[in-house]
Amino acid sequence: MKKLLLLLFLAGPTFADDDEGHPVTLCEITGDQNSIFLLGSVHLLRSIDYPLPSAFNAVYDQADVLIMEVDMDDIDPFAAQAAFVSYGVLQDDRTLADLMGEEHYSRAEKAAAAIDIPLDMLGKTEPWYAAMTAEMMVLNRIGFDPTLGIEMHMTSKATRDGKPIEGFETIEEQIQFLDGMSMQAQRDMLLSTLEQGAEISEIMDELIVAWRRGDIEYLEDAMLDELAEHQELNKAIVTDRNNRWVEQIDALLDDNENYLIIVGALHLVGENGVPKQLERRGTAIRQLSEPATLR
Repeated sequence: MKKLLLLLFLAGPTFADDDEGHPVTLCEITGDQNSIFLLGSVHLLRSIDYPLPSAFNAVYDQADVLIMEVDMDDIDPFAAQAAFVSYGVLQDDRTLADLMGEEHYSRAEKAAAAIDIPLDMLGKTEPWYAAMTAEMMVLNRIGFDPTLGIEMHMTSKATRDGKPIEGFETIEEQIQFLDGMSMQAQRDMLLSTLEQGAEISEIMDELIVAWRRGDIEYLEDAMLDELAEHQELNKAIVTDRNNRWVEQIDALLDDNENYLIIVGALHLVGENGVPKQLERRGTAIRQLSEPATLR
């Protein structure tokens, strides 16, 4: 299950001047009277990962409205934190060790110690919440920051330019996707996060290179295929959401406004990804290259 939780954040060398002509993780959908751009995001980035490919700015300029997984400019950080605590922090006498079971918790303790994660500090959390917290700790150590992610970057631009931002989901709904998983799936998530921690820098370097280069084959082979082996997690965070979003995107093709839709990059790959599903409905769609040549 190596790399498993990184799928939630998918989002090395930096590319200050990307070579022209290579693809990017960005698609254009052609409606009757509008264009919809699908940008696969990395939710956390480092300062060295800027500047972004110029194609991202080109489609932003064309867009009248931005749609993200959640409505980023309306998030109340206090309410969001309260929701995480409400769902992720145990309110009774149970502990993380109780939920994991003796064998799994012993394994988690060993993996956490190897990467200097204080697992005892997460003793009153559910496994999914402990996994996300540990992952953020490890990523922050190597310079990854959610304020540098694609969503925050584009939210700042849209706020400055007065462009509206909408969301497919709420923060609470996203939490419920994880909290609703079985305890076995949550245990697997935590163990995978801790046991891959020592390799996270190399993994993220490879992911960001593939993401910048629009390497759909890599993202499918290295990430999506692995996730597909874990049906419950795949269904909760990828497949079910793709199915809902396709319906919403399809409805936008009758609009007159241009949309920039920003979702995690793995939602744009694979046979059940948003682009493939739209193509099967007869929608014209193409992957863009750097720099973007827009219709």
